[in-house]
Amino acid sequence: MTTTAPPGGPVLRQASFLRLWCGTTASGLATWALPFVLGLAVLDRGLTATGLGVVLAARTAGFLLAMPVGGVLADRYPRRAVVFWSGAAAALATPFIALGLGRSILLMSVAAAIVGAGQGACRPAFQALTAEVVDEPRRRRANAAITLAVRVTTLVAPAATALLATVLDTGALLVGTGLLWLAAALLPPRGARPPAGPRAAWTAMPAEFAEGVREARRHPWFLAGLAALSAVIFTGYSATGVALPLVSRDQHGSEAVLAGALTAYTLGALAGAALMARWQPRAQGWAALAGLALYGLAPLSLLPPAHPALVLSAYALAGLGIELFNVPWFTATQREVEPRLLARVSSLDFLLSYGLAPVGLAFLAPAIGAFGPGPVLLACGLVCLLAPAAAALAPGARHFSRRPG
Repeated sequence: MTTTAPPGGPVLRQASFLRLWCGTTASGLATWALPFVLGLAVLDRGLTATGLGVVLAARTAGFLLAMPVGGVLADRYPRRAVVFWSGAAAALATPFIALGLGRSILLMSVAAAIVGAGQGACRPAFQALTAEVVDEPRRRRANAAITLAVRVTTLVAPAATALLATVLDTGALLVGTGLLWLAAALLPPRGARPPAGPRAAWTAMPAEFAEGVREARRHPWFLAGLAALSAVIFTGYSATGVALPLVSRDQHGSEAVLAGALTAYTLGALAGAALMARWQPRAQGWAALAGLALYGLAPLSLLPPAHPALVLSAYALAGLGIELFNVPWFTATQREVEPRLLARVSSLDFLLSYGLAPVGLAFLAPAIGAFGPGPVLLACGLVCLLAPAAAALAPGARHFSRRPG
């Protein structure tokens, strides 16, 4: 059952949103392309596998450290300005990754940390800027268009990197990702935010972030949904990162199942984003949490003996489900959270959900070694199924809103 379609014309015909969409797409391409470019550097022997791990870890550290700071800044200053300076910092730091290639891992790591910081700071700013640029009736379609672009980049970035590698060296490809960050900095439009009040001191940042946490606590559905999302990413995402390659190698003797499952996941996510651009369930919160629970099929499909068709089907449904969750989740957050605190709440969302992913990856491998893949995958699957079900019981979870349905 659906509600009536939202008023207004197609959101991509709105010039300001089209600029914002292009900027977010450019940042997504730059984010996804960098690991593949550095992987090519390993193949060319310009970088060791250990060096690759150090550089990517530095980028992740920069991302996580900058996330809460970026949320505070994007609520303190115009969101457009935060996007610009974040993207510009990443653009300026990227050539130094190329400069350090084959010369200095330290230089590459510092530059990668700055790129990660730019990426982390711009995420909550982009989220808040979307709420300023697009009116509420069209935000669901806007968020669907953005997440659709994100999923397309996961397919396009590796393929485009491999194609360009036939005519460009690794250093040039790295500089190319910097140009994408420059586009991400320059393209987004100004928002419709009123002038800011008195500027707070830098020492007030922890207190300002704590104000965002208090705002999040005012929305029980948000805390419950964030806990469920974090649990799913900690377990299900980690199963994908650790167990899926092992199953593909040990049970099927090649990487074909790994590649097929990841492709099926992305195609499912594309289908989910396209569906959510048109479909608005009446109980959108419950529908979103049911979609999130579909991720539980991914680790359960890897239980031995894992048939390839079952694995691919499960990952396609997991991809579909994650977008059934993402689009209404982002839209509800933009609608329900106080506008002046939206970037801080968004940064808390990204920090707790995606920030736990590296912890889950580090935890799952020794757990599989100690208990075997079967019990660990079963536990991951049950967590993915039960955490969203528990979140559905929270006040306001049915509609992702504190208001009556």
